[in-house]
Amino acid sequence: MDELTLLRNTRSEAAPPEAALNRGRGALLAAAAGYAQPHTSTPRRPKRARRFAISGLSAVGAAALVAGLVLTDVVGLAGWRGGADAAAAAVLDEASSAAIASIDPVVQPGQYLKVRTVGVHLSSGGDGDVVASYQYASDDTLYRPADPSDDWVWVRGPQSIAATFGPESEKIANEWWDGVSSSDAFEAGDLLRAPGGAFYGGSSGAGFADLNELPRDPYRLLNHIYRVTLGAGPSPDTEALVYIADRLRIGTVPADLRAAMYKAAAMIPGVTFVSDQATLQGRTGVAIGRVEDAWGTRVDIIIDPDTGAFIGDREVLLRDQDGIPAGTAVRWTTVTSSVVSEAPKGGSVCGKMTVNPETGEC
Repeated sequence: MDELTLLRNTRSEAAPPEAALNRGRGALLAAAAGYAQPHTSTPRRPKRARRFAISGLSAVGAAALVAGLVLTDVVGLAGWRGGADAAAAAVLDEASSAAIASIDPVVQPGQYLKVRTVGVHLSSGGDGDVVASYQYASDDTLYRPADPSDDWVWVRGPQSIAATFGPESEKIANEWWDGVSSSDAFEAGDLLRAPGGAFYGGSSGAGFADLNELPRDPYRLLNHIYRVTLGAGPSPDTEALVYIADRLRIGTVPADLRAAMYKAAAMIPGVTFVSDQATLQGRTGVAIGRVEDAWGTRVDIIIDPDTGAFIGDREVLLRDQDGIPAGTAVRWTTVTSSVVSEAPKGGSVCGKMTVNPETGEC
């Protein structure tokens, strides 16, 4: 019997063989510790994204790795390697309890859940050997209908330069802005409308239609996250926190899943308490983060532990890089939600982007 079959059989009521568990855990730990690659969106010259490899594992080890990540209720990275520090775990536990006790906004037929996302992002540009980074701001609003199969509306606000870091940075930012401001698609923003939220001809639910399918058990949820993000980011643990932040940021995560995500974050090794006075766009909450040496940054999620609400997320630079001083929040977003009776009229699946007449694609 091969190891994959052996681990599959552990889904029965019998306890899994200890040797199989140890082999699976060993393979997972090897992948977690030894194959991380640098993050490609730090303020440096853009590079082709790479994924950490598992080709160096033996055939048995690779089988154990795959089986361990598929059979998430038996073998996985969640829990057994430790978790967040005591202060962070306490905040996340409190926020989880508050979230599960909260009541999600009720969107009646004909109404919309209005989700506004304001943020600052990092970008780089330049020619030849001269590359510099700058920050640009965005302000987007998504209208999700009561019936998810109806038309969603996405108002993409105009972008703008948020910050520059020296003469080269300012020059490159201005060149970017010259191109942006001359484009009808972005000068005054854009308006998109798509059945089921399939904007630009993409997947439904604005790319997050899987929320209802995610496990609500925190242990299984975190192992699912490790499995689907295998090979992404600089390390499995940081990428797990990024995955959680990405989904919380869309503003439509139901209370039970939000509670499970906070519990799952408490099981990620290296997650720590950062500050109880973290402010984004005038809203203050508790910051929980994880330092990633490969990026030279700390990834934070900011929550209100009293209500379980997700306020936003940020990425803070921990060392000077490419003219950007340590301590800069190189990227941040904040999210607010409310129920409204109307959404803007007009818009199309592709917005102002050109549509291919032959394929209908953007």
